Order: sequence, then C-alpha cells, then structure tokens
Amino acid sequence: MVVITLQRNKCIGCNYCVELAPAYFRMSKKDGKTVLIHSEEKRGFYTLKITDNTEFETCELAANACPVKIISTKLI
Repeated sequence: MVVITLQRNKCIGCNYCVELAPAYFRMSKKDGKTVLIHSEEKRGFYTLKITDNTEFETCELAANACPVKIISTKLI
C-alpha cells in the first residue's frame, strides 16, 4: 500500500506534482494550490491510501520534485 500525504496550506502552486502524477494531483482553480484527489483531510494534512504498489515510483517522483517538500510518500 502507498500512502501519500500533502500539507496543502504550504503549497506554492508550482504544478510539478500535477505534471508528474496527474492521476493523484490537480491544481485548484479557486486558489492555485494543489489538490490530492480523493484524499481525506485531518489537521491540515491530506492523506490518500493507494493499494497499487506500482504507483509508488510515480508518487515518489512528485514528492521529490516539490520545491517546498510538502508531499511525502510511504510504502507500507
């Protein structure tokens, strides 16, 4: 299982995550920040659990490309 976590309030809207993992991230038209699609919010952290382990590399690329390091990925 892959767990992706996003601290959306710190997003600067660079769009790298959307370019690298468009199946999981999109940009909000309201505020220009990224949205972790189908995630659950808790205390400012948005979390998504994916059962397909093959998606880890894609999500990891997006996390590593983030200039403010607000995306984390875990393989559990």
